[in-house]
Amino acid sequence: MTTAPRTFRIAAIPADGVGREVVAAGRAVLDALAEDSRGSGTEFAFAWEEFPWGCEYYERTGKMMDEDGLDQLKDFDAIYFGAVGWPTVPDHISLWGLRLKICQSFDQWANVRPVHFLPGITSPLRKADDTELDWVVVRENSEGEYAGLGGRNLSGRGPGGEVALQSALFTEVGCERIMRFAFDLARTRTRRKVSSVTKSNAQQYGMVLWDDVFKRVAADYPDVETESVLVDAMSAKFVLHPEDLSVVVASNLNADILSDLGSALAGSLGLAASANLNPERRFPSMFEPVHGSAPDIAGQGLANPIGAVGSAALMLDHFGLPDQAARLSKAIEATTAAGILTRDVGGTATTEDVTKALIEALSASSAGGLR
Repeated sequence: MTTAPRTFRIAAIPADGVGREVVAAGRAVLDALAEDSRGSGTEFAFAWEEFPWGCEYYERTGKMMDEDGLDQLKDFDAIYFGAVGWPTVPDHISLWGLRLKICQSFDQWANVRPVHFLPGITSPLRKADDTELDWVVVRENSEGEYAGLGGRNLSGRGPGGEVALQSALFTEVGCERIMRFAFDLARTRTRRKVSSVTKSNAQQYGMVLWDDVFKRVAADYPDVETESVLVDAMSAKFVLHPEDLSVVVASNLNADILSDLGSALAGSLGLAASANLNPERRFPSMFEPVHGSAPDIAGQGLANPIGAVGSAALMLDHFGLPDQAARLSKAIEATTAAGILTRDVGGTATTEDVTKALIEALSASSAGGLR
């Protein structure tokens, strides 16, 4: 009796700029992986539905997504996102109208951003030449500095008289759940360590609460090493002592900045993968590369699809397919080790070249019995 493959329903939102190119590349690689699963005993497939939302949609409709867009998305197994932003639309409109609207409405409170150094790619960090470096930034993704609380007022005073307030929000619930997520992740890694990023010397309310919750949660994980580091010192540590890092947990803004620094140290933002998770699975999680929409190279076939494909590997892990996620990660490493690199990491390969190489690497791993 033939068992039907498990089919995952994925909402694809390429959005803007190079997001369209890298989502198309990621879909091609994922479909090739699914096709290769046939006859393996663990068959799976993807049912894609693409949504046209983004800045072009905004210019036509005045909205970044459909009014009922969240209802349209809520029953999918996952969301595969490209990049949002275009010069004709203010960034705060494009971001809050689409990506952040999805993240907050679906309570995707855990943002996971691995910092992985790939073979064949030169890091600007000299220590990477002879030291094994690999860490992950866990970002609180629902509150903190990006809670969206505040406003602008008093414009009636005339030029120079307006006032803007932007409030950061820290709750015990928000701090505790992201910290427990980080500790649980650390227990799966070779180095069981969690580094908390703070700025409690200057932010005496929100970040002191963050510190207090971290101390309380750490007591429940006596097998995990801990440290609490000011964000400026942690920025230096990323450069000077990255070998001492394993899991770094930080607030929304601090983790956003630090994870981009980590990706740059690994060689390029084009390599960086991420997952926006709703760990309780009440809503779909969203997987996206962390590079921007890159209007300067959009449509030229120059975008690096590695970040999008790495995000797809995180999605496979989320689906309970760790072996397939590992295959995809190995295909990425085989491709970069072979020198098939896009311009951002010193190569001449096109988006299509890298996509083709990734699919060929998957095929080779299957032929070699590495299903």
